[in-house]
Amino acid sequence: MDGLISFFASHHAIRAETVLKRNGLAAHLIPGPKDLSPNCGVALRFEYALRENVLAVLTAKGVRIDGVHFYQPRTDEWNVRQAGR
Repeated sequence: MDGLISFFASHHAIRAETVLKRNGLAAHLIPGPKDLSPNCGVALRFEYALRENVLAVLTAKGVRIDGVHFYQPRTDEWNVRQAGR
């Protein structure tokens, strides 16, 4: 899952996850990265390639979002490389 949706409030994130799962789309709540959105502590991971479908479903259900991002979290390998500079 390489897409991330940020929200203005956690109840929007929870509703988005429910709406997407009920419509057969994979979604997973995670702690919201502060570098993408300081507004809410929760974000939603999804398949970025399906963003048009995801956004259409959320819009049809009136779910408010802050932003949509292509996001790949840093891996342990990245952290090891940074520490060994």
